[in-house]
Amino acid sequence: MQSSWGVLFDWDGVIIDSSSQHERSWELLAAEEGLTLPEGHFKAGFGKKNEVIIPALGWTQDPVEVTRLADRKEELYRELVAAEGVLVLPGARELLSALQEEGIPRAVGSSTPRGNLDTLFTVTGLDVLFDAVVCGSDVTHGKPDPEVFLKGAACLNLSPGQCIVVEDAFAGIEAARRGGMKVVGVATTNPLESLLDCDLAVTTLSEVSPSRLAGLFSAQ
Repeated sequence: MQSSWGVLFDWDGVIIDSSSQHERSWELLAAEEGLTLPEGHFKAGFGKKNEVIIPALGWTQDPVEVTRLADRKEELYRELVAAEGVLVLPGARELLSALQEEGIPRAVGSSTPRGNLDTLFTVTGLDVLFDAVVCGSDVTHGKPDPEVFLKGAACLNLSPGQCIVVEDAFAGIEAARRGGMKVVGVATTNPLESLLDCDLAVTTLSEVSPSRLAGLFSAQ
């Protein structure tokens, strides 16, 4: 029987923490290209697509060059991840398994390119815990546009109002709100007290259970 609700998970900062590899891949790219990175660039761009970040850095507005730099950045990132592995965040695997056991649909809704997710699924084995994956390669508009979450909801055959988004980045929280979805904020990237526009804010996913998520629909 089709569940009456489902969960859309952001990837980086929610399921895994590879922020150090992302940050270092930007630094490696800047060094390769002889470009500079402004202070605070990483946090400012977190959760956004490279096609948004690169022009914002002032590196180039040329679409061909933006694509080249974006692809190279992710290539460097995948090399780091393959060499070092990644940390699966506390409670993530357990929550996904519990939702799977209860028949609650689960999807990835991430700005991460498909190639990165394929590498990370190989490293972590988490792909078996998701029913669908929507990533940066599948959307035209990155977060805070809600496109990635709306597509995720459609993949699970659910309306936006039947979905809970689990996010850590402000851009993702805004995207979920704009999509008409409930939001659980995880304090991996931003402090707990800053996650104001969320139905539930937690330090880690160890604090979250299927029943606690289900309760968000009865607390209207």
